[in-house]
Amino acid sequence: MKNSIALFILLLIVSSCKEEKKEIVKELSIAEKIANAHGFEHWNKVKSFEFTFGGKADDPQSGRAWVWNPKTNNIKLVRDSVVTAYNRNNMDSIALKADRGFINDKFWALIPFQLIWDEGTTISEVEKSQSPIKKEKLNKITILYSNEGGYTPGDAYDIYFDDNYIIKEWSYREGNTTEPSLSNTFENYQEFNGIKIALEHKKAEGDWNLLLRNIKVELEE
Repeated sequence: MKNSIALFILLLIVSSCKEEKKEIVKELSIAEKIANAHGFEHWNKVKSFEFTFGGKADDPQSGRAWVWNPKTNNIKLVRDSVVTAYNRNNMDSIALKADRGFINDKFWALIPFQLIWDEGTTISEVEKSQSPIKKEKLNKITILYSNEGGYTPGDAYDIYFDDNYIIKEWSYREGNTTEPSLSNTFENYQEFNGIKIALEHKKAEGDWNLLLRNIKVELEE
């Protein structure tokens, strides 16, 4: 009888511990959910990330071509057949000029991950809102950058994403102005070693379409 009572108490303790473990599971932030939906869990294995920002699909030499090794922060830029190589941990004036382009172009390519990487930001609560381009009812957050530091302090981005946390559109508001400075889509998603990237970004008017091309994601062995 005593053994039965002792076993019953032990089971209660184990059950209680399991319940406590369930209760302390950390809820993912909205930034983490968006990043994970785009393959963020694969990023720690990335050895090199290559992409071309802008240019024309029928002109392989157009745009800015980048090779980034995130483990070492070595970066190479090829533009108009001119090569600029530098390390973000040790930059001179030439590297600093190139790095402005890198930060901008990387932001377009990896905005879902920037929501986690970038410091000095405030991210709003999720709300339902009509998207600026396709007028769809989507989820919306606003990311506001601090007025100090960075290349474009005080800017804001309205991010529109679906119920699967995939970004569909955004609006950039320079200096957190009320009216957008730029609004465009995120479409033609393709997956590169588990990382989802939108290759096309279109405005509502005209035939404007900013392309991300020649993407290559190399993983560590």
